[in-house]
Amino acid sequence: MTIGFFDSGIGGLTVLAESLRRLPTENYLFMADTLHVPYGTKSKDDVRSFILEGVEQMVHVGIDALVIACNTATSIAINELRERYSFPIIGMEPAVKPAVEMNHATGKRVLVFATPLTLQQPKYYALVHRVDEGGIVDSLPLPELVEYCEAMQFDRETMRDYFRSQLAAYNLDDYGMIVLGCTHYPYYKGILHDILPPHIEMIDGNAGTIKRLSALLNRYGIPTGSGSGSVRFMCSGNDPVYLDKMETALALIREDGYVTQSVV
Repeated sequence: MTIGFFDSGIGGLTVLAESLRRLPTENYLFMADTLHVPYGTKSKDDVRSFILEGVEQMVHVGIDALVIACNTATSIAINELRERYSFPIIGMEPAVKPAVEMNHATGKRVLVFATPLTLQQPKYYALVHRVDEGGIVDSLPLPELVEYCEAMQFDRETMRDYFRSQLAAYNLDDYGMIVLGCTHYPYYKGILHDILPPHIEMIDGNAGTIKRLSALLNRYGIPTGSGSGSVRFMCSGNDPVYLDKMETALALIREDGYVTQSVV
């Protein structure tokens, strides 16, 4: 049994790392759409076509279930993918609901980091409208952060300066929770810990996604536990340098759940 993971780049590896922790005896195929990363600054129609083409390549190789390890891709294409294919398909959404629930008693606000395209989608507006009865959720687009991550830019001083500039207009005393609403963003948890007030917690949707994956595999009656935790990498550009980068990025994120060192 092979579980597929699809993303525009290395961001989805943060979700795959969670799956390797929770489901270590499965086999995995990870596909990065390197020809078109980043998705978050492109048009919806273009991104939709990129996703459908990339997933079709994975289906030809062979997968028994699929995780769309990208909030932007989920909001744009998850329904069409489920109409096309009969195997289980799990998408992602920013972890706004658990953030609001966890933050409710504190009287603090919630700040969602996400790509511009995610924040523009009706799916995101519907999510916030559904769970944010108190009007405590604010949204911050970070269009450059995916590109920083894809360049493996994890220099602590550089990225501290970037986050400080992005957050300069916010009174962080007002916030109790930050939602990392793009799968690339958890790479920067350690750096964000350096600059955020200690009362602010961070949350992403990775653990919840893998819990849903496990439940859906059981519901579909798909046999599990017969793999070795092997990971095969693919990318739309067939770039051997990028394939090596994916292996490096997965190793970095598996150490502590975020990058703990600069990458030269």
